[in-house]
Amino acid sequence: MSILMSFDIDGTMEVGDPPGAVTMEMVRNARARGIVTGSCSDRPMSTQRAIWEEYGVEYDFVCYKHMLPDLKDQFDADEFYHVGDRDDLDRKFAIRAGFGFFWPDEAAQHPLLLVDGS
Repeated sequence: MSILMSFDIDGTMEVGDPPGAVTMEMVRNARARGIVTGSCSDRPMSTQRAIWEEYGVEYDFVCYKHMLPDLKDQFDADEFYHVGDRDDLDRKFAIRAGFGFFWPDEAAQHPLLLVDGS
């Protein structure tokens, strides 16, 4: 089964402003499990790419939140998820796009992201 997981940055990831519960190590772990990963944020796409590259984490995509539906056209996955911290943006756009949704604290505890079985 193939899975795509997109991450908001601010309030969601440890590198965001403010920092969130999802660590870069969790994203690396997801990638090691074959999960397609990237970010869907309000930040410019060039800034999103720079963040991934600064921390040496590979990514499959960057886009704006309102472009979540486009990911379904670009990637052939069985399941699509978005992780974010805002009900009015992240959750709303995820649901509209037909994605499953996780709050950052939920995602950080999810088996798909857990590091070394912890």
